[in-house]
Amino acid sequence: MRALALDVGLKRIGVALCVDNIALPLAAILRKNRNQAALEVKNLLGYYDISLLIVGIPKGGSSEEEMSKRIKHFVSLLDFDKEIRFVDESGTSKEALELAVVKSRKKDGKLDSLAALIMIKDYFAL
Repeated sequence: MRALALDVGLKRIGVALCVDNIALPLAAILRKNRNQAALEVKNLLGYYDISLLIVGIPKGGSSEEEMSKRIKHFVSLLDFDKEIRFVDESGTSKEALELAVVKSRKKDGKLDSLAALIMIKDYFAL
């Protein structure tokens, strides 16, 4: 099974891939607009022949409902007709920062992809 995890944010989308229980972060997608970002995700879904899409949604907090709506709308733009699982991504960004070898707060998306990696590892209990 090939799975892709997304940590969807307003400026960056963290991406992680899992193939045969081996998970690794991919380069994050820097969002210019939702159509450009959706096209880049679609390309990854096709390139890696993904059969499961894991998407993080932050649970709790004041913006949970709005972020959930935005993320689900973004996922609808992907026209992905295979399995989609929404998972709680609460705390993954903080955990990613703790795991990061270099403690940097750069906005390059590496922490976002590390958060997506944590989601995929939690999902498959790797």
